Amino acid sequence: MKTILQAFEWYLPSDSQHWNNIKENIPDLGKLGFSGLWLPPASKAASGVEDVGYGTYDLFDLGEFDQKGTIPTKYGTKDEYLDLINTLHHNNIEVYADIVFNHMMGADETETIEADIKAEDNHLHNIENNKTVEVWTKFTFPGRQGKYDNYIWTWHNFTGIDYDERKNQEEILEFEGHEWDENVDSENSNFDYLMGADLDFSVSETVEQLEKWGHWFSEMTKIDGFRLDAIKHIDFKYFDKWLEQRAKQLDKKLFIVGEYWSDDLGKLEYYLEQSGDKIQLFDVPLHFNLKEASSTNGEFDMRTIFDHTLTASQPELSVTFVDNHDTQEGQALQSWIPAWFKEHAYSLILLRKKGTPTVFWGDLYG
Repeated sequence: MKTILQAFEWYLPSDSQHWNNIKENIPDLGKLGFSGLWLPPASKAASGVEDVGYGTYDLFDLGEFDQKGTIPTKYGTKDEYLDLINTLHHNNIEVYADIVFNHMMGADETETIEADIKAEDNHLHNIENNKTVEVWTKFTFPGRQGKYDNYIWTWHNFTGIDYDERKNQEEILEFEGHEWDENVDSENSNFDYLMGADLDFSVSETVEQLEKWGHWFSEMTKIDGFRLDAIKHIDFKYFDKWLEQRAKQLDKKLFIVGEYWSDDLGKLEYYLEQSGDKIQLFDVPLHFNLKEASSTNGEFDMRTIFDHTLTASQPELSVTFVDNHDTQEGQALQSWIPAWFKEHAYSLILLRKKGTPTVFWGDLYG
């Protein structure tokens, strides 16, 4: 049975020392019984050293090039990242990379194009058609100068964005000739768009670039699996082929877990069906049951704590957790479970055979 450590939290210091700090803790992690570590996104992100990693800028920059005002990422350099992975492997601990394919941010240049303005609460409803807009969608990666890959990303690779530079105005824009993916979460009528420049998976060059990066990254790191970010906003069938290629390339069974943030068990089960049951999911409904149990002044019936959860319905595909970086106080998905209930909550997931338990760095180290 796997026991995973989410080896980061949102409010780590921006000192580029986290890869080294984890390495120093490896002996303790082994004693605690962790079989795998989920590491944060390693690629250079839009806010440079201040970015937790989810504002993806350059997937090929793992802390190697002077971009976004820094060479290292928030967590360290490419060499330190690879050294950490190698050391974990030598200690028989698997490593899972957090990858963000939904969007890109921090473009190097703007482009002037035509787009439709969409309603905030209904992304299929047009407010205005064929508007001329100036958008941040051209990624030239000048600091990398074509090393590893010389592809230039432009608006053709994306479906939309949420900012018009020309008018200094925030609005959801769907680009001319592009349409939101249909096979996504149904919130806002269609929840393809989340943030940044939204990748268009119907564009062959976009898919080819993600495949090229996946091969390069996997060959270099010999990674053991992936945590997939924001999958409810990405075509439900996209990862099937990409993950199949990674498994063939690495010639091993990979641990794959996706973040589908919904407490609706039916939505999670539908995603599993659409993705061919190849991707495990975080048991978000269980997290909210734990949250309710911790905040109802003793009125919660603990016999029902696993009711309507993925752990109850499909335990082999459930990854359990108590809290994570997104549920921390001050974050968009804030739903922090109070300290008095933490030991109870962790007992429920760590002492249960069903589900793959995940411990949060912020709960282990503060």
